[in-house]
Amino acid sequence: QVQLVESGGGLVQAGDSLRLSCAASGRTFSSYTMAWFRQAPGKERNFIAAITSSPTTTYYADSVKGRFTISRDNAKNTVYLQMNSLKPEDTAVYYCAASERFKLLTSPGRVAYWGQGTQVTVSS
Repeated sequence: QVQLVESGGGLVQAGDSLRLSCAASGRTFSSYTMAWFRQAPGKERNFIAAITSSPTTTYYADSVKGRFTISRDNAKNTVYLQMNSLKPEDTAVYYCAASERFKLLTSPGRVAYWGQGTQVTVSS
């Protein structure tokens, strides 16, 4: 069992940066693929970024490529999402996700564990 707790969300202006953190419980964090998804009101939950276990590979949605960076610190059982050049359309609840089975963790159906979500609001 893995528990995920996100933090770092908030209200920012367009063009600002924000870093989300996701702290995971469990002793096998390093073996999990970790990912971030987001869900805007009335919309589906969509993939944003993922990072595999070592040797790490990262994946990004086209909408955030070049602006967002996912990273992990296995010693701290934490995954991060650095978000730069934020836009109003980035406004959503951001969810941390984990899977030990799938390295290509780009679909909600492949997620084994979810965090509770953290709100990110970008004003214009």
